[in-house]
Amino acid sequence: MQGTELPMSQVADECIALIAKQKSIAPEQIRLDSTLEELALDSLDRVSLAFDLEEKYDIEIPESKLEQIKTVRDMVTGIEEAVRQKSADLSTTG
Repeated sequence: MQGTELPMSQVADECIALIAKQKSIAPEQIRLDSTLEELALDSLDRVSLAFDLEEKYDIEIPESKLEQIKTVRDMVTGIEEAVRQKSADLSTTG
């Protein structure tokens, strides 16, 4: 792969930091396997988080994908896929 792929730990760390800030909990309390329900992320929290992540990574998270995210790992995987897709799109058009 090219240099556009982000390391899993960086994306995971940033997702965890955003959730921790939003819910006022210590990042150490959040695991990749933590469910959004366990973290008390309601639908409004999820939408807000999605906007933050879209802005941070300059990606778009479709609402259908948002509904499929159940754990922090799902979130990280979704962001990585969106970043990879964007990179692939840019390399074919640019």
